[in-house]
Amino acid sequence: MRGIGAFKELTEEVEQWRHHLHEHPELEYALHETAKFVSEKLASFGINYIETGIAETGIVALIQGELGEGPTIGLRADMDALPIIEESDKPWSSKVAGKMHGCGHDGHTAMLLGAAKYLAKTRNFKGTVALIFQPAEESGGGGQRMVEEGVMDRFGISRVFGMHNYPGLDVGKFMICSGAIQGGVNDFDLIVKGKGGHASTPHHNIDPIVIGAQIILGLQALVARCVDPREAFVISVTKMHAGDAYNIVPQTAEISGTVRCIEPHLPGFAEKAILDVARGIASGFGAEVEFKYRQLDPITVNHQAETALAVEAARGLVGYHAVDDRMKPGMGAEDFGYMLQARPGAYIFLGNGSTPSVHNPAYDFDDGALPYGIGYWVNLVEGVLAA
Repeated sequence: MRGIGAFKELTEEVEQWRHHLHEHPELEYALHETAKFVSEKLASFGINYIETGIAETGIVALIQGELGEGPTIGLRADMDALPIIEESDKPWSSKVAGKMHGCGHDGHTAMLLGAAKYLAKTRNFKGTVALIFQPAEESGGGGQRMVEEGVMDRFGISRVFGMHNYPGLDVGKFMICSGAIQGGVNDFDLIVKGKGGHASTPHHNIDPIVIGAQIILGLQALVARCVDPREAFVISVTKMHAGDAYNIVPQTAEISGTVRCIEPHLPGFAEKAILDVARGIASGFGAEVEFKYRQLDPITVNHQAETALAVEAARGLVGYHAVDDRMKPGMGAEDFGYMLQARPGAYIFLGNGSTPSVHNPAYDFDDGALPYGIGYWVNLVEGVLAA
């Protein structure tokens, strides 16, 4: 295992790549300049197999080791930015109005490029490394599309690994756990169909706003009284719209929200239970409901053997105590879960220091984390694909 000192000399160059990507953010699948930048860098490292255009703007590049035949493992970095107006006040702030790298995907991409340059030069491993640069992690299901387009089978990937920065965790530290590490995300829309009329005669109406308010409270009772308190489960109503005038009770009220959980049986439970609660409350007032439920990103579940390999690679870089291998799962979602459904693997968090949280306008990836991310990737490859 290589210590952090082996990767310090790469940091200045990788930092420049990261700043360039940060200044030029792109969204979802429209990552044309980002993909061009990434593919040109990969080619400049002497990597002779680079396939572009996967899931529109995704990239897979292969590096063959020089120590003999062996399996292929995948390393994934996400490339897309967010539709946020940046407020970080950094010299490399976004130059594109209304878009910013508010989740650190610029850092993720730069670190995998740094690891690619190192591995393409040393090739101190058996088998092959597949570098997966993914579009549309934030929205659009880029991870799912890459799996559906066959990247695991086409490139013979046997294991796959991912990494994400973590504000609030010191730079130079890692966190991971076996099993569920990130929640699944499911969205829902409810339309309460009442009977509109004049606001001065509520007894002649069926008020969808009052009914909607009762439904919102009822959904919280699902969390408090219908789910094992030891199982993480969140229902958040995040949108409500009804009416446009002061003196009119509207005909309908629209309620939308999200469900987050880490137990595999809960998405199906939530779909049925939300409808049952909404329909029961609405029918008591003489109203009806229309319901749509979408199971989006799956629960991100780390495999035990691959988690152990990830822990070994990280501890080889930063020492035993700088790696927490029993972190508590988070309720954020990550479409890397689709890749972990397709192949065994593990997802790890890398410390980003005391920065604002991801998706905050003041957020910025901490450049001090760059050599740690590069070093982790290299240690992982040389450990998993050891001679």
